Amino acid sequence: MIDPFKALEILSAADARRAARRGFLKAAGGGAVLLGGASLLSGCYGDYGDTVDPTPTPSPTPTPTPTAITDSDVLNLALNLEYLEAQFYLYAVNGTGLTAAQTASGGGTAGGTVTGGAKVDFSGDPVVGAYAREIAADEAAHVAFLRAALGSAAVAMPNINIDGGANGAFTAAARAAGVIGSTDTFNPYSSPENFLLGAFLFEDVGVTAYKGAAPLLTNKTYLEAAAGILAAEAYHAGIVRTVLYAKGMSATTLITATTKISDARDLLDGKPTDDTTRGIGADDDQGLVGDNNAANLVPANVNGLAYSRSSEQVHNIVYLNATGANRTGGGFFPNGTNNPNAALRVGLSS
Repeated sequence: MIDPFKALEILSAADARRAARRGFLKAAGGGAVLLGGASLLSGCYGDYGDTVDPTPTPSPTPTPTPTAITDSDVLNLALNLEYLEAQFYLYAVNGTGLTAAQTASGGGTAGGTVTGGAKVDFSGDPVVGAYAREIAADEAAHVAFLRAALGSAAVAMPNINIDGGANGAFTAAARAAGVIGSTDTFNPYSSPENFLLGAFLFEDVGVTAYKGAAPLLTNKTYLEAAAGILAAEAYHAGIVRTVLYAKGMSATTLITATTKISDARDLLDGKPTDDTTRGIGADDDQGLVGDNNAANLVPANVNGLAYSRSSEQVHNIVYLNATGANRTGGGFFPNGTNNPNAALRVGLSS
């Protein structure tokens, strides 16, 4: 059994190593990942019947060409997600979030508002508190890195809802997943355990989002930088899943809750019938317990690989959109994410 105070000493000694590790992200700043010209949207036409006479008809209007996805579009998509994670963790650790300067656009437009957020009392669980402080620092560093890479093209932080009240996004998510009743409230700031469940909701999504973007990167320098962020997010997810599993051995409701959250994410990110078109099946997302009640701390496929999510699927989860109705906001981003390219602001469109 690990002595929590010895663990704290180890974590404190890691501060210098963490600072050195972040030097890689700063050194990679100033550029952008390259993305091929593939588009997420396509045009469609209806059949309006036969012509009345044989006279030549006007030339049909060309199918609108969707706006090509640029390097900065992809980085800004990642920045939106990092804004959300950084605000959640910073509020949980400090009771305050990013500064105004850290959320303004590269051109100086003020960032949006944050609804909710509160400091968690980690005094009864100092090890989880130490984990939370490390992850908060990493997420703030990710925001700084992406903003530096984008320069003047960095978008402002959109309006974010991380409220743990009755009308907050966390309560809406927990109700939708069946973690709580239809009139109950889920507050991720009320205890270390609830904080971990809130973190569980975000971290696996972040890993799959970065994994989904990996095949699209062509510039090796920024592929390496993106791989560094993906690895950090995977470490975060592993910590959260491991601690929840350990706590769940005596508090089984935690294990049950993660299974319900996992099932809800599966329903949100795409229909089971979308297997062949979207690459997400009926049960790709995974809770903490596998076959025969074995631990499932690494949510991997049959080849032991992490799976991917598209930008549509990620938006569908953070918007809490189960309708597939081309949503442009909701949930943790009540007015949508910020991105100059509309294709990277929407949930499932069909």
